[in-house]
Amino acid sequence: MVKAVAVLTGDVGVGGVIHFHQEGDGPTCVTGTISGLSPGDHGFHVHELGDTTNGCNSTGPHFNPFNKEHGAPSDAERHAGDLGNVVAGGDGNAKISITDNQLKLCGPHSIIGRAIVVHADPDDLGRGGHELSKATGNAGARVACGVIGLTG
Repeated sequence: MVKAVAVLTGDVGVGGVIHFHQEGDGPTCVTGTISGLSPGDHGFHVHELGDTTNGCNSTGPHFNPFNKEHGAPSDAERHAGDLGNVVAGGDGNAKISITDNQLKLCGPHSIIGRAIVVHADPDDLGRGGHELSKATGNAGARVACGVIGLTG
């Protein structure tokens, strides 16, 4: 089993811890909590770069090793890093529990060293008709991020 973790930091009061684990070639499980969000849906993606020198803005585009259009986690046509939305309750907390077949913790398309990003707005899953829908899901500003690193 391979395990990884990302500690999210960002806008004032937004933070969390996201855990990843994968057994063999099986799906990757993503679990954790994020606090300090506005209530509602927030885009949640793995971004290409683990660079946070300019905050979340330097994490690059969504992780997309197969050059696909943006989509929902259940779509065949999607970026490998497209994880849809996390939902924050009225208290601003979101609990994450995702199982994904495209995220990998080892091999040539590993997400280790990349970043996980939480956005201010909902991800329209590529269906919104906005000029950014097919690239980013029109999910808005990046409110928190963290570099994905191996853990024991």
